[in-house]
Amino acid sequence: MEHSGTEPQPCTDPNCRGQHPPAERVALAVSLCAARGNKLTTLRRDVLELLWESGRPTGAYALIEALELKYSRPVGPPTVYRALEFLMSQRLVSKIESRNAYVPCVHPERQHDCLFFICNICGASTELEDPRVVQVLAEDAATLGYRVDRRVVEVEGACSNCVPTGAV
Repeated sequence: MEHSGTEPQPCTDPNCRGQHPPAERVALAVSLCAARGNKLTTLRRDVLELLWESGRPTGAYALIEALELKYSRPVGPPTVYRALEFLMSQRLVSKIESRNAYVPCVHPERQHDCLFFICNICGASTELEDPRVVQVLAEDAATLGYRVDRRVVEVEGACSNCVPTGAV
């Protein structure tokens, strides 16, 4: 991400997979929430940081365990689910439906439909934007007379790290 002034700027690299330094990611998340009239509270930030650190889809109960270790006190499921709902509403986090788990969005600064490639071996996921797939789905829905409320595209297989290991 390139910065001009003090405001964090969105990433313009079309090949980016969200691997910016943590301070840049936090600054962008705080800025986006503020621009949308919301606040990234400590809990919400901690949940987001745990997802960044995980590097793979993470379930709510794993987040609860990590937060309880961090805070040295119990954290209730509703608290974490509310934080996740907020983060999803701000496009900072996406839900991997097939795993009932969450991942940070690569490009939270813009509205877009994502495809997720999920490794069945190591559990890693990769977010991809492909307008061609979205267009085909929209055309098929129109042909069928179907109103799409939400698109969920998840492709399962073996990632490039697991294929060479012979794990497949």
